[in-house]
Amino acid sequence: MRRGASLGLCAALAAAPVAAAQTAAPAWTHGAVCYEVFVRSFYDSDGDGIGDLSGLIRKLDYINGLGASCIWLMPVAQSPSYHGYDVSDYYRVEPAYGTNDDFKRLVAQAHRRGIKVLVDMVLNHSSSEHPYFQAALRDTTSAYRTWYRFSRTPLGKGPWGGEAWHRSPVRDEYYYGVFWSGMPDLNYQTPAVRKEANKIATFWLREMGVDGFRLDAVPYVVEEGACLAGCPGTHAFLREYAAHLRSVKPDAYTVGEVWANIDAMLPYYPDQLTAYFAFELSDSLLSAVRTGSAAGLLTGFLRLEDTLPAYRWSPFLTNHDQTRTLTALGGDVARARIAATLLLTLPGLPFIYYGEEIGMTGDKPDERLRTPMQWSPRSGGFTTGKPWEAPQADSLTTNVAVEDRDPNSLLHLYRQLIHLRKQNEALATGELVPLSTTSPQVAAYLRRTNRRAVLVVANLGGSAVSGVAIASAERALPPRAYTPRNLLGGPDGAKLHVGADGRLREYVPVAAIGPRESLVLELRE
Repeated sequence: MRRGASLGLCAALAAAPVAAAQTAAPAWTHGAVCYEVFVRSFYDSDGDGIGDLSGLIRKLDYINGLGASCIWLMPVAQSPSYHGYDVSDYYRVEPAYGTNDDFKRLVAQAHRRGIKVLVDMVLNHSSSEHPYFQAALRDTTSAYRTWYRFSRTPLGKGPWGGEAWHRSPVRDEYYYGVFWSGMPDLNYQTPAVRKEANKIATFWLREMGVDGFRLDAVPYVVEEGACLAGCPGTHAFLREYAAHLRSVKPDAYTVGEVWANIDAMLPYYPDQLTAYFAFELSDSLLSAVRTGSAAGLLTGFLRLEDTLPAYRWSPFLTNHDQTRTLTALGGDVARARIAATLLLTLPGLPFIYYGEEIGMTGDKPDERLRTPMQWSPRSGGFTTGKPWEAPQADSLTTNVAVEDRDPNSLLHLYRQLIHLRKQNEALATGELVPLSTTSPQVAAYLRRTNRRAVLVVANLGGSAVSGVAIASAERALPPRAYTPRNLLGGPDGAKLHVGADGRLREYVPVAAIGPRESLVLELRE
């Protein structure tokens, strides 16, 4: 869903103090990268122009080859809309995608490949076509009347200043729907609604076999008077919900959408959902690559690392609500390459939106952000029929088949980085150590464990730089001599000597770094 507002709407948040979880990270999150899939646009198995679960099953080997440890599926429950964020039946797979049995087959095939499956869970609202809302709308004595919010008059604006109270088509009254009239908000102050939310979660965890959920629009779940986002009741519900999920499936992984800066995100820890998307990190990554300046790139990463285990926060470049990365970067593939390198060598549990790995383009409206995956030059290779949405104009040249054959393609870089992240302990779990450089357009940092270290140096600018020196604070590395090895190919770098204080002093890894070029150097003793 699209979220565009600051969540600083409620001054007092009844949230527990932020603290790092004491439990160990789930084993599958070690060096993991997750892959976001819009089923409607991924692969069509039957020629009707709509991607489906059988098509996704056929492409699991591609996702596995990419190196993804989990997939997040945008909504797959029955819905009258193409996007699925207005659910009309939480217990049935969208018929255009297949059946519940097809979904179970998908989960089994994903698990066979070691891939976890997360599904989008839309808790804040249902579809206006959901039978529960229709009953509440048409019968004021219905048991479902209190499942939604009704009023004789509109009770103010929504959290972004727009209209959130919509006129009923049945009688002279209004109902609350913060995002759209087709998405009436559920009323979580009604115990039966909370009970139903738990029942739905149990169904997907037990009957459908999913490994967890991406939780849509979590700040808006509970409204309390003038507080419309991030209210104390929302935090209380999320704690209750998380406890229920753990009781059903102790290792269920949940990642929430809190579209805001880190300050607004932190009150959702420590005992609510497992993790949250780090929108501020996305902004800092893309800003650094766009502007060619390393200033501020690492600030948010360091703050989150000091506060929470890395598996509990998820950086990304863009998602299904945002202008695609390559479009946001002006169509510059070199910029897209360096953005990918930064994302996949920095800490957190990164998510990649389908098609980013081949440089798919797309801008608003939303349908154009979610166009069919480009598999091959022949109509994008998505369907044998007419696609539900026209492919992007560059699908003949930007696709998996073409990039598979090019060892220097963006796709090959993504595969290389994702697999490195799994295999190299420093990239998988290492602490982030910021380094200073003598050029404002060059970013440098270490990822280090007790036994391994990787140095990343990235020239964000559009011009080559020469003789850039790197320095650190004390105890950046154990004192000894290191021999760098370039994990991405290319120059290995000069030998590094670290003195007794553990500082890097005026270290020049290579004589020159090309425009928008990066080095990923494993430091060997």
